[in-house]
Amino acid sequence: MGVTIRDVAEHAKVSISTVSRVLNDTCKVKEDKRLRVLSAARDLGYTPNPAAQSLHSRKTGAIGILLPYVSGDFYAELLNGIDSAAQEEGHMLLISTSHNSEEELAAALQGMYRRVDGILVMAPVLTSNQVLASAPSGLPVVFLNTRTEGSKIPLISFDNYGGMRQMTEYLIGQGHNRIGFITGSAAAFDAAERFRGYREAIQLAGLPVDEDLVVQGEFTQQAGFEGARRLLSLSEPPTAIMASNDVAAIGALSAIRESGLRVPEDVALTGFDDIPSSSFTFPPLTTVHIPISELGKRSVRLLSSAIAAHGTSDRILSEKLPVELRLRASA
Repeated sequence: MGVTIRDVAEHAKVSISTVSRVLNDTCKVKEDKRLRVLSAARDLGYTPNPAAQSLHSRKTGAIGILLPYVSGDFYAELLNGIDSAAQEEGHMLLISTSHNSEEELAAALQGMYRRVDGILVMAPVLTSNQVLASAPSGLPVVFLNTRTEGSKIPLISFDNYGGMRQMTEYLIGQGHNRIGFITGSAAAFDAAERFRGYREAIQLAGLPVDEDLVVQGEFTQQAGFEGARRLLSLSEPPTAIMASNDVAAIGALSAIRESGLRVPEDVALTGFDDIPSSSFTFPPLTTVHIPISELGKRSVRLLSSAIAAHGTSDRILSEKLPVELRLRASA
């Protein structure tokens, strides 16, 4: 049988409750007693029982991660950042997916109840109010790249609108006046913001808004491939194609090549996200860089602050991370 808290108490010649207060740091104990308890625990090789500590402190030491999906370069990079910061903060991770379904999200949130101290949520096709309606009351929640209602909702995001507007302005500056756009999911917050950036840049440049140049898509290679084929079949095809993310841009690249056209000589091509594989396409993809790993790290640190403050501190502020153009050979 292993060393117990009773053994530590007897060795230190203090009460069991004193040992508990010292090891759980729940209230002040006289310095001489505190040192005796710590010395006894060290001498005896006492290791606290995580389950018992959790019951005592009502803390699990874990945080929940709820994402739409976990496949693909974007989510791999995001989870790397989350994992790195979680190790630094001393958190274990419990990961689940919602597949952009409100029902699956609600089930996952309830499944995490009493198993985590706080939750990170990325739900681009839902709103923060929809998520919070399903979340256990009082549990700290930090959102990533999600549409939020209210200024006090903890949110880590990046400038979807500004990034796509900058990229559109760059292409216009390169002499392109017919720019095709492959959208992301119609219901996704980030996709809508990227399309808004494209549209406003077109309007501000005084160019006509041609609805034929906008193709509804998804954040997938297949959608990018099909969207590019449709754009290239127009009687007056675009001289540049913008995809709402890098994955769709890679699909579009295949469609352009299949048509016998060259990138960027015949058609310029851009993406968004700057996933690791975007610099290894041929030609390397011009894209909007977002700090994906840093997004994960910052979200964990914000959630740690919310947990420490029991989710009530006015100092827990939202943050929008900057983006920048990565100009490579495709545009």
